[in-house]
Amino acid sequence: MKNPLLAMIGLASLVVAAGALVAVKFLWSVPSESGADAIFEIAPGASLKAVAHRLEDSGLVTDAVAFYWYARLQKAENRVRVGEYAMRTDMKPAEVLATIVSGKSVERSITIPEGLNIFEIADIFEKAGLAGRDEFLQLVRNGALVQELLGESLPSLEGYLFPETYKVTKYTGARGLIKMMVGRFLATYGEVPAHAMTRHQLVTLASIVEKETGAPEERPVISSVFHNRLLKGMRLQTDPTIIYGLFAATGQWNKNISRADLTADGPYNTYTRAGLPPGPIANPGREALFAASRPASTEYFYFVSRNDGTHVFSKTYEAHNRAVKNFQLNRKAREGKSWRDLRKRGSAQK
Repeated sequence: MKNPLLAMIGLASLVVAAGALVAVKFLWSVPSESGADAIFEIAPGASLKAVAHRLEDSGLVTDAVAFYWYARLQKAENRVRVGEYAMRTDMKPAEVLATIVSGKSVERSITIPEGLNIFEIADIFEKAGLAGRDEFLQLVRNGALVQELLGESLPSLEGYLFPETYKVTKYTGARGLIKMMVGRFLATYGEVPAHAMTRHQLVTLASIVEKETGAPEERPVISSVFHNRLLKGMRLQTDPTIIYGLFAATGQWNKNISRADLTADGPYNTYTRAGLPPGPIANPGREALFAASRPASTEYFYFVSRNDGTHVFSKTYEAHNRAVKNFQLNRKAREGKSWRDLRKRGSAQK
């Protein structure tokens, strides 16, 4: 008669061997040889067990329970990171685990053009699914965050959200986006040539320069007009500040300003008040910052649009009035050249 103890030992050995064989087979298994690409997302608060089952449901591991215990043995239960991960269906379990604990989320590019204000930037981020508009605007106007990032007390981060193409993830979040943009601003501002203005004054002037021209090469000349006016004690009389001030007061964008808007006093009305407005009206790029700090050397005090993104510059009010008559009051000079007409034409040609 066989020894029962030996029989049990033998059975246990078989079970262990079989388990080891299953484990080895699992560790070398792949759900599919096709190597199809897949994006796997881990949301905040997801447990390892839930992640394991979703991996199996997504065709990224062959056995959720086996993967869960494998991850536990690798002490990865608390190391799984929130994010979106690029995977393939021919990855082994060790590769899958290494990916979801790496924290290296899928990156996407998001471009913020020069000259947008905080409200327009908030809309871009919300449309891209990167941050809620209200949350973003609340944070950029949060005094404690402004102080933390800039080291000074300002109403908002308007002007300090540097326009650039950024690499971000779905989970960068509003605060992360803001810190990234302000960090890029500070790095760029550190390269700006020395000047006599405070940082806030320079950024404010640069934002006006940015909004006043669609021709990059004109920025230093536009800047010279404003510098000349400031030195003479003349009012800046720039429409973009009026538009921004009206929005600040009403919450509505109205780019077709009236004569009454020009005479209605307010902090951003540079027709009724001398000097710079209280803060930036947009977020300027590198070239606008440099132009504000290093204007061209000119004797110009006036400019008027040619309706094609460029301007006619004048030294005297009389010359300026002639340019206004030729380019703004002359309907033929404006027809087909305004930005609105150009957009209509482009749409008709598509």
